[in-house]
Amino acid sequence: MEERLARPWLKHYPEEIPHRIEYEEKALQTYLKEAAEETPDKPALHFMGKEMTFAQVYDEALRFANGLRGLGVKKGDRVAIMLANTPQSVVSYYGTLMTGAIVVQTNPLYVERELEHQMSDSGAKIMICLDLVYPRVAGVLKKTRLEHVIVTGIKDYLPFPKNVVYPYIQKKNTGIKVDISYNERTHAFTEFLKNNKPVPVELDIDPVEDLALLQYTGGTTGVAKGVMLTHYNLVANTTQALRWMHKIDHGNEVILCALPFFHVYGMTVGMNFSIMDRSKMVILPRFDTAKTLKAIEKQKVTIFPGAPTMYIGLINDPKVQKHDLSSVDVCISGSAPLPLEVQERFESLTGGKLSEGFGLTEASPVTHFNLMWGKRPSGSIGLPWPDTDAAVLSAETGEPAQPGEVGELVIRGPQVMKGYWNRPEDTNATFNGDWLLTGDMGYMDEDGYFYIVDRKKDMIIAGGFNIYPREVEEVLYEHEAIQEAVVIGIPDPYRGETVKAFVVLREGETLSEKELNDYCRKKLSAYKAPKHFEFREELPKTMVGKVLRRALVDEEKEKREKEAAGAKSS
Repeated sequence: MEERLARPWLKHYPEEIPHRIEYEEKALQTYLKEAAEETPDKPALHFMGKEMTFAQVYDEALRFANGLRGLGVKKGDRVAIMLANTPQSVVSYYGTLMTGAIVVQTNPLYVERELEHQMSDSGAKIMICLDLVYPRVAGVLKKTRLEHVIVTGIKDYLPFPKNVVYPYIQKKNTGIKVDISYNERTHAFTEFLKNNKPVPVELDIDPVEDLALLQYTGGTTGVAKGVMLTHYNLVANTTQALRWMHKIDHGNEVILCALPFFHVYGMTVGMNFSIMDRSKMVILPRFDTAKTLKAIEKQKVTIFPGAPTMYIGLINDPKVQKHDLSSVDVCISGSAPLPLEVQERFESLTGGKLSEGFGLTEASPVTHFNLMWGKRPSGSIGLPWPDTDAAVLSAETGEPAQPGEVGELVIRGPQVMKGYWNRPEDTNATFNGDWLLTGDMGYMDEDGYFYIVDRKKDMIIAGGFNIYPREVEEVLYEHEAIQEAVVIGIPDPYRGETVKAFVVLREGETLSEKELNDYCRKKLSAYKAPKHFEFREELPKTMVGKVLRRALVDEEKEKREKEAAGAKSS
């Protein structure tokens, strides 16, 4: 394949973007240390009225690291972080890396079943979680190898009087009263920091070989797998991002961090990008259009990494015109396809540039991006980043496809994972030599721009979250009234896609849509639970009895086309 790789995309690089980069072989946490030593008083983050300097974040990360060491954490151990975007997320992430331990990012939306799998598979010893999710964590303690839980709350980092008022607001909004009994296994985050000193941790780390992160993702089987990302993988991808944004004012940007840090996209282009660039993060615990608009205006946000659902929400907010968004200069869109209309409307509101990219967890995650200040073909995921090779393999021959010919997109580069945690067979099946098989079908045009046309996997992407049909189907099959079930993704104007379940009931059984909806929401995270249900007498199948998922997808497509035609004629 090497001799056929012409790299036509390189001719589009502006002179400021190098074809090759010399990456620093440093542990990721070194960038926080250097920022604290060289720019100690510079603001590192802003969170709901509270600001912290790089020196303060580093101080607390050191305290956290020494606290973990006091609990017996050593190099190679796994530490799970189950937090919304907060200062604690940054402190615990970098503090964990300082011990040589491996971060396991955990979605706070996980229910006990999902949490048990991830903790058991990773072998995590320590969990840092929000007080609101502590009951779920406590529910899996005896089923996993978790030895200690460190609990924090949003209020812990709020300024007075917000820290006093917030618990009452939280209870009103969630209906949950947080009541935790602290003991030798359950620790309060704030006390944990106070009881430890900010002493530098001496540690020998090989950035190229040593893991920094286990980031869980699904696959064709639907089983969540731990993607092994090294310090070098993450440093390389963050460096690529910094060099791609060649016109930004390095060190003086204000970066909106609304994308969750527990998602590799938000972690790389939000948190790690900000720390490495020594720019300020504006951290939002969750995306809310009104609060996001206020944050952009008040904090003068200049860089906004997001997902299409976020931009759609903002441009459709009835009060968007009342906010000054002119500070926004660069918007990075990923996780799902970006509609052209959304791009154009958001750019007109801000005056900045909104460009789409592509990536996957196994690549830290970014591999392709459109130029921020250059040619941006409609529908394209853009050009491969520096040092990133991409090719499309013909489905018929397995060889590089001709321009315009659809095949499977394959990737290689310094950001590509070592493999899947404790899953050598899955790792081997995902690589062809040093090429990562993405499972995405697409093509490259004659100019070197890449396009995605379909997914080889049946994965559903809703609001930037990956949903694997088999996982949802297994939950449906657990219901005693259900005989058969199949799940597909259907278009959604806000989330990109949403989940629809087709269900066949056992003979003599009855089940309402509401009952099934309630059942799914108890068993699945909210974003995975089906939003639409259809009860059927039977499902389309092959002669050997395999459900024809594609037939259902085609049925839905035909139904939408007929509805659109009917609306147009009326």
